[in-house]
Amino acid sequence: MGEQQERTTLFAETAPRLSPDISQPVTNEHQQLTQSGEYKAGWSFYLVLAGVVTTLGSSLPVGYNIGVVNTPAGLLKEFCNQSFVTRYDVTLDAGWLEVLWASVVSIFIVGGCTGSILGSLLADTMGRKKATIVTSVLFICGALLFMLCRAANSVEMLIAGRLLVGLAGGLTTSIVPMYLAELAPLSLTGTMGVACPMGVNLGVLVGQVMGLRSILGGADDWPYLLSVYALLVIFCLPVLFMLPESPKYLFVVKRDENGALKELSRLRGVSPSVLAEDIELLREETRASASLTGERWSMARVLREPSLRLPLLLVCTMQAGQQTSGINAVFYYSTTIFKQAGLTALQSQYATIGCGAVNACTGALAARLLAAAGRRAPLLGSALAAAALLAALAVCMTFINALSWMPYACMAAVLAYVLVYGLGLGPIPYFIASEMFEVAPRPAAMAWGSLANWGGNFLVGMTFPTMREAIGPYSFLVFSAVTVALFVFQKMYFPETRGKTPSQVAQLCGRGFKSRPARVPSRGHV
Repeated sequence: MGEQQERTTLFAETAPRLSPDISQPVTNEHQQLTQSGEYKAGWSFYLVLAGVVTTLGSSLPVGYNIGVVNTPAGLLKEFCNQSFVTRYDVTLDAGWLEVLWASVVSIFIVGGCTGSILGSLLADTMGRKKATIVTSVLFICGALLFMLCRAANSVEMLIAGRLLVGLAGGLTTSIVPMYLAELAPLSLTGTMGVACPMGVNLGVLVGQVMGLRSILGGADDWPYLLSVYALLVIFCLPVLFMLPESPKYLFVVKRDENGALKELSRLRGVSPSVLAEDIELLREETRASASLTGERWSMARVLREPSLRLPLLLVCTMQAGQQTSGINAVFYYSTTIFKQAGLTALQSQYATIGCGAVNACTGALAARLLAAAGRRAPLLGSALAAAALLAALAVCMTFINALSWMPYACMAAVLAYVLVYGLGLGPIPYFIASEMFEVAPRPAAMAWGSLANWGGNFLVGMTFPTMREAIGPYSFLVFSAVTVALFVFQKMYFPETRGKTPSQVAQLCGRGFKSRPARVPSRGHV
């Protein structure tokens, strides 16, 4: 955050003065006390626990439900047709069956958009932790419907289950990154922000693995395949109740100072008397929110506020651009590419799983990269490299049969694209709103970002089949052009947020497009 300023505290008699020197070595990671005896917030038991539990019990089920329907698609279509025959004495032709199947798939995205909108309301009224618990309950209810729909011979239960898990997914992507960022000290917001997208990517990978015929990909196993993620949710749910509520939510939104300090002390694992910097940051956000009394910061109010339009546009284009960069299309084509490279159908499936593994593993690399390089450089580098690789993939696929080595060039382009996507475009959009917006408008901004993400997913899902039929591999040139546009806009206006408080970022973006915050150099430290 540049040179740190001296801060006054609630505990002026007992709290030590903060030194501007942040380079002192830490003697103990759990106590985080410097050699001069000052407290420096870092990793703690509850912070690590929150990251692990929300990643496995909230974010992973989102990714699992995104990718798991691809493997049993044929079996599910057969079930839908048989259900209509036995219950309604109606045989669906190929066209109507595709319409029904499209409904089963797309209702998940409808639920995601709805959950994104509701996330702002739940996060403010119930709190970040309780809203996360609600998402777990929805995931479990969806899994129960998946388990019972075949026994009940009910397509409606299948669709309702997809709607519920989509609703839970939208709530998760709008609430969990915010919750983790508010729990983390300023130096760890990027690392904690990576937890949610890493969980989503891991969930996609787990869904692909569980769909193998040797595991749960058999003809009679699809209800178990769709619902097995609930075991993790059930395991993690009791632990969610043990986690602390966001101190920022309690302090700034609920104005419960005693409750906030109690939770902050439990979260950091130290006495409130040494939490000088954290307490002053809470007071800074409270002062910044002093004019926010009266009307609640709804999604409509955030949209109307002139000073928030630029950061909101940055967040929404980043979230939508994450999907319109073509990641799902690349995964769709990957199996075909691997087959044309000479792999068998099973080997191609394993290779596609390998791509998913690369996507999941980049989360660990991204955490270190964001800590070292900030947010702006990895995002811009990832977007530019992704655009170039998408264009290269379009060329390679166009001439895939012209040269013997071209399929391998396609494979290399796919793997490289997945890697660079996971280092910037994948993780940063999920949590960036938590670093650009102050506590009061943050839930609404996160909801807008999540809605843009699910909307981009829906747009690609609706248009990609048509583009694929019309222009084939040149579809990736469209994704490349969209990613270039995202790069240009973010390069012009996206400021470095690492080491800055949301109040400082708000000042950079407060004049909208006239402020050109990207021109302001970062002096932040992580």
